[in-house]
Amino acid sequence: MTSPADDAPDAATDLPGGPARRRGPLRAGERVQLTDTKGRLHTILLTTDGYFQSQRGSFRHTELIGKPEGTVLTTATGHQLLALRPLLSDYVLSMPRGAAVVYPKDAGQIVQMGDIYPGARVVEAGVGSGALSMSLLSAIGERGRLLSVERREDFAEIAVGNVESWFGGTHPAWDVRVGDLADVLPGAVEPGTVDRMVLDMLAPWENLEVAADALVPGGVLVAYVATATQLSRFAEDVRATECFTEPHAWESMVRTWHLEGLSVRPDHRMIAHTGFLVTTRRLAPGNTPPQRTRRPAKGAYPADGDWSPEDVGERVISDKKVRRVRRDIARRAEIEESGMASRPGSRPSGTGAPVTPSSSGPSAPPDVPTGGAGAPVAPSPANAPTAVTPASPDVAGP
Repeated sequence: MTSPADDAPDAATDLPGGPARRRGPLRAGERVQLTDTKGRLHTILLTTDGYFQSQRGSFRHTELIGKPEGTVLTTATGHQLLALRPLLSDYVLSMPRGAAVVYPKDAGQIVQMGDIYPGARVVEAGVGSGALSMSLLSAIGERGRLLSVERREDFAEIAVGNVESWFGGTHPAWDVRVGDLADVLPGAVEPGTVDRMVLDMLAPWENLEVAADALVPGGVLVAYVATATQLSRFAEDVRATECFTEPHAWESMVRTWHLEGLSVRPDHRMIAHTGFLVTTRRLAPGNTPPQRTRRPAKGAYPADGDWSPEDVGERVISDKKVRRVRRDIARRAEIEESGMASRPGSRPSGTGAPVTPSSSGPSAPPDVPTGGAGAPVAPSPANAPTAVTPASPDVAGP
């Protein structure tokens, strides 16, 4: 079955990042990723007079130009190099950067969980080095619109260079502006016309008001923050506006696996925490979110904004437990100082009475063993037979 698009000329070949740039033989002026037999990666830009040299051998770029993608090149030293066009995830990790980039694992989550669709009108605050911008532009296509706002002009220039290098020119759906989002957004879009918004900045909660004005009812707001304190502050401020649904937060971690024969196991290294993602949706104007039952109760949140242990989910410790812990600590200090488990003047075990001097005879020396119910054993007269008294189970015998 064919569609009208199949019969029409391949107009997409002229579009930035279209099929023409990803198909056909390798050409001069495009980026190629080389992989050696140890898995090491080398990204080069093919030129007609270029020359590649490494520990695995060398070759002239002309040996690759005109060859199909996926060519395995054998160098003069006998080493093999695999040549492929880099994927977007490869390019993001190897491109020049000013600010830290949004990792591919997080960019994929933003595109999927933020529901970035073809033709969507998207606003991005915090361009950085352009990593997320490329994923958003790929998702919205030529008919969408991406407005990227960056506070630093130098970062914006780096992002534009990286994006244009990847797409092979200026993307028609991209508009980059320098300034604060609160100042730029009201003059750039009409209220209630933005479908999706992504905030990648230090204090995204400062722009919740302008975000609420710009988003359409049901529009998705995504925040990308690095620390748990930012995550908590953003979530609480979202609830306080009463313009959005209950926020949802998560983080993603990627662990690769070692695959070789029967040695199939997780790799020793992984991409762990890079940032937290929070999503929420714009309510219709004039509506407030339904009250949700949460622990702690609403009354546990102080009016003055000070945080309590209950606010951050800490378990309350009773006064009784505190007193017991203090006693245990004091007792531990006594044992550490004396080196003995029993206190002076008390029995180490058993139910007998404490050792006291006998009233009918001289006091027994401290090392004289005791018997019976705990009374000291008096010395026997010289002319009396010695009797052996069985030791109590909890008293040391002779």
